[in-house]
Amino acid sequence: MRADDIIDTVTADLIAAIETGADTWQMPWHTVANSHQSTNADGRPYRGMNAWILSLTAADRGWSSNTWATYRTWQRHDAQVRRGEKATRVLLWKPTKRTTNDEATGDEIERRGLVCRTYSVFAAEQVDGYALPAEATDRGTPDQITAADAYFDRIGIDVATGHNHACYRPAADRIEVPQLAQFTEPALYYSTLAHEHVHATGHESRLARDLTGRFGSDAYAVEELVAELGAAFWCARFGLSPATRDDHTAYLAHWVRVLREHPRVLLTVCSKAQLALDWLDRASGDEAPTQDDAA
Repeated sequence: MRADDIIDTVTADLIAAIETGADTWQMPWHTVANSHQSTNADGRPYRGMNAWILSLTAADRGWSSNTWATYRTWQRHDAQVRRGEKATRVLLWKPTKRTTNDEATGDEIERRGLVCRTYSVFAAEQVDGYALPAEATDRGTPDQITAADAYFDRIGIDVATGHNHACYRPAADRIEVPQLAQFTEPALYYSTLAHEHVHATGHESRLARDLTGRFGSDAYAVEELVAELGAAFWCARFGLSPATRDDHTAYLAHWVRVLREHPRVLLTVCSKAQLALDWLDRASGDEAPTQDDAA
């Protein structure tokens, strides 16, 4: 399967899931948020669209570990993929470089870029000889809440509590959220903070995303998807359940239209969400190891 085929398939599945969840307010990224973070057998997390693909695949098949690896990597761990098991295809970005001649001077110019390939991985539930980790069912424990609180404190972005809304104001570079006590459980407060902190990474002094889009514009819809996916990835890592927004109905049709008209926008959204989390991790001193190669 080509990389473009994977992107088209995942986008079509996302559109169908959004339309299916419209009546329940359960968006597909809630599944990602409520799963374990997708990692390879060596413990390194998958990133961006691969994290999205693997988390949704694991949830769809009822696999709780969300641990993956290539055929050879499982062998390196003294495990064997069972005969007849079907692989899951994910994306691999490989750096490229080529030399061309400058038309004006004739000098050689080295041009660097990236090319997208695909590779196959198998879940821990598809192999023999690997001890599955004990399933962690507790979410929103005191330790997880303490870790989330410390994480955002270390980032240091201005957060004003006591409002009856949650938003990020770029002009003031300030996050506004209700008080912790106004949420039915602490996890929802921190998942809301994650959403607004992802927005805040787009400030011109940070990652300089376009935050000027007004409600109803494509730029606005894309930025909201970046924040939704970024918060979902963050929740998966911290073991916290995501906050369910009561205003999804205002976004659903626009999200679906943007995804249908621009299928590759999901790749962009996942990439921007991952870059936002990378920035937050660096600011918090909580930078995680990366999974960049086929392993």
